[in-house]
Amino acid sequence: MPGDELVLAIDNGTQSIKAALFDLRGGLVCLEKEVFRPYFARQPGWAEQDPEVFWQALCRVCQRLWARSEVPRDRVRGLALTTQRGTVINLDADGRPLRPAMLWLDQRRTYGQKPVGGPWGLLFRLAGVRETIAYFQAEAEANWIRRHQPEVWRQTRRYLLLSGYLTYRLTGAFVDSVGCQVAYLPFDYKRLAWASDRDWKWSCLPLERAWLPELVLPGELLGRVSRAAAAATGLPAGLPVVAAAADKACEVLGSGSVDPAVGCLSYGTTATVNVTHPRYLEAIRFLPAYPAAVPGHHTLEVQIFRGYWMVRWFKEEFGHPEVEAAAREGLEAEALFDRLVAEVPPGSMGLMLQPFWSPGLKMPGPEAKGAVIGFGDVHTRAHLYRAILEGLAYALREGKERIEKTTRIPITSLRVSGGGSQSLHALQVTADVFGLPTAKPHLYETSALGAAVVAAVGLGLHPDFPAAVEAMTRIGRMVDPIAENRERYEALYTRVYRRLYPRLRPLYRSIREITGYPA
Repeated sequence: MPGDELVLAIDNGTQSIKAALFDLRGGLVCLEKEVFRPYFARQPGWAEQDPEVFWQALCRVCQRLWARSEVPRDRVRGLALTTQRGTVINLDADGRPLRPAMLWLDQRRTYGQKPVGGPWGLLFRLAGVRETIAYFQAEAEANWIRRHQPEVWRQTRRYLLLSGYLTYRLTGAFVDSVGCQVAYLPFDYKRLAWASDRDWKWSCLPLERAWLPELVLPGELLGRVSRAAAAATGLPAGLPVVAAAADKACEVLGSGSVDPAVGCLSYGTTATVNVTHPRYLEAIRFLPAYPAAVPGHHTLEVQIFRGYWMVRWFKEEFGHPEVEAAAREGLEAEALFDRLVAEVPPGSMGLMLQPFWSPGLKMPGPEAKGAVIGFGDVHTRAHLYRAILEGLAYALREGKERIEKTTRIPITSLRVSGGGSQSLHALQVTADVFGLPTAKPHLYETSALGAAVVAAVGLGLHPDFPAAVEAMTRIGRMVDPIAENRERYEALYTRVYRRLYPRLRPLYRSIREITGYPA
């Protein structure tokens, strides 16, 4: 029957992969998931994974999905793929991986690169951004591989992101979505295309243009499932594969956030605040707006590195009573952490946290460290846990204000996705700190849903993106700010939190000079 069509979304994250079937109303028809070890580390700070782990996991979830008797196979019209960002894979001339994939979590840096010269170098010096460019060079995985594994670099003939690699395995073509290009690559974020030959990025990276995949816009056809991929996955040969976008961009779309007035918060390992905008604008100068899942659009994003990682840190360092109790009661430990939050009043009795456990380049700065102030004898583990949630909300509100200053469009409502969105207390803290109505989408699987939205438009099952978002996304639960809490948080944010970093920055620099940390 018309309107009964389904689309398949494959969502390859850092710790798991999911294959999900959606109907055209955004209903989750069927889901298969496989968890894998996120990475291995041959040295401290490294994060690598055998590319075959990703591919075999994709094959297994698709096989299990397709083998389920209730799956209406004849209604599945196509698939779209979304993956983690910034994970790179070197292939040889035969399309075989030359080394493990280097994940976005990898902390290797390559210092001492030759500075950019010529007109670009002069411009960077005058603009005061030479440190930013040096950071780009040091962070680029390609520079590390060339310097430390020259034999791998000599054999490299393709240099792909995980999205491009899995697309190659599915279709046999070296092609990728514009929406997936978030990495240290010669990509022009303004034009949404590979950088021109005169762009400064080519002088910072040892890449050749022929190594990079052809790019197509979200919603366009990447190819079709090949016979070899069909035999490995159980999917039908010839099934269309539609270009989607990276996981964060799909998460924003799956949350229903396509209006610059709607902010999307992602409470994941990296906490982010995003808006989708038709123009290229930089919320933080010289840090690009990323490609959106909507073709021709951009995602303005401010990141808090290791955002909700701090919840895991608390669990490992202080949460043993809840972990043990949860095991006895058959619950998730996070459900018991919510009880801790409920025990503490808003503002955590003055315990304030600055969540810069892992500093960024510009937000707030490379020398930043985390800080907790206001300790007193009344404070317990529960106060610290709530202070973590509040500190993340403060930092994300600061990012939201940077975005508003750039777009000149007030953000009037919020969507929250990611693991932290499952906590009602975290949603309430967010609503109170921002002073805005805060909604959780109707489905937790927002990245996969976003990819399904793109597939539905690309396959012509919905006429355009506004119609698809209207039909397939909706609010699951809305939380409004509590006036008394909002007033307290407003005072703490403006009179305390916003003043912390400027006052602590000289001390952070001294710590960095004395100890060498962070580098």
